[in-house]
Amino acid sequence: MSMLIKNVKTLTSLLDRESNEEIKLNILIDNGVIKNISESNIKGDFASVIDGKGYFLSPGPCDPQVHFREPGLEYKEDIKSGSMAAVKGGFTSVISMPNTTPTADNFETVKYMWDKQKEVGLCRVYPTGAVTMGLAGIQNADYVSLKEAGAIALTDDGKGIQKDEVFKAAMIEAAKLSLPLLDHSEDETLSAGGSIHQGEVSKKYNVKGINSDSEAVHVKRGCEMSAETGAHYHVLHISTAKSIAHVKEAKAKGYKVTAEVSPHHLLLCDEDIPEKSDGTLNANWKMNPPLRSKEDRAACQEALIDGTIDAIATDHAPHAPNEKEMNIENAPFGIIGLETAFPLIYTNFVKSGKLSLAKVIDLMSKDAGGLFKLDIVRIKEGAIADLTLFD
Repeated sequence: MSMLIKNVKTLTSLLDRESNEEIKLNILIDNGVIKNISESNIKGDFASVIDGKGYFLSPGPCDPQVHFREPGLEYKEDIKSGSMAAVKGGFTSVISMPNTTPTADNFETVKYMWDKQKEVGLCRVYPTGAVTMGLAGIQNADYVSLKEAGAIALTDDGKGIQKDEVFKAAMIEAAKLSLPLLDHSEDETLSAGGSIHQGEVSKKYNVKGINSDSEAVHVKRGCEMSAETGAHYHVLHISTAKSIAHVKEAKAKGYKVTAEVSPHHLLLCDEDIPEKSDGTLNANWKMNPPLRSKEDRAACQEALIDGTIDAIATDHAPHAPNEKEMNIENAPFGIIGLETAFPLIYTNFVKSGKLSLAKVIDLMSKDAGGLFKLDIVRIKEGAIADLTLFD
């Protein structure tokens, strides 16, 4: 089936050219593959024609971290509703976390997730497999079977792995299988059941705070174990200046370490959490890791700009409205973000001149997919036509 997309604009750098100029294009797609890219009109009979009306054409963005909740928690989100949110935000690929019910710690659950996303067919939803059974941090899962079922990475996201020996054993096996290990870095002896960042806001509202070292000490551990094992260690939703310093040092030493940051940690801090009418804090601003200090936010922005951070990830983690209406100490962690990620980054980094549009698109497509060896390439003939039009 042929499709013509006409009257769009893009950057020459996204066509794998050395320049970085804006040009107007027409693109012919045949059976899901880009067949012709032309600055002139493309003539012929086509099954469908999309008039791009001067919109911006981008390689399809990839989100390295989402929580689609299916199987078992569909009242929060399912693969179909999550995929709808993804494509509404322009994403053509997402990486889904394993904290489902049952946990994606077995062949059957990962296979179910892989098959269900194909059935839905809106975007590619790549499943990950759990590092430990039930995310309990005690018994390592069977990583060979998880990879066979379709898992493209290993993670206990939602829970930090507390036992060093369990974490190291996972790193050793992940290296053998060439699977990245994605770390929710949280030392629970330091986070100690807190709800928001430990600082002046937590003191003011008498809410138990989360020490920022709870993330940093586990990031340091992961970087060191990456050096020991040769495994690809990836820091999920990095949020503190100390964590960023560990990643920067590891990269300087040549360790196989990468990191992602979420829009909310780039743009918000704990001082932004609003009060409800009853004088308590609004739990819609509760996520893990929490919104940190202004200094940590500035460090995240600097690390994104200087290249320490490799990708942008939403950590899209929906809950039912009644759950987020609870007191902030009882409400679950999680914030949505798929539909707003690109406009937020575009507005705050591209329009402000902090990053080029080409760099932002790379951070949200080629670079993000590269973490998992996904072939998210430039706009070029012969490539799969995973494309997005931005207004």
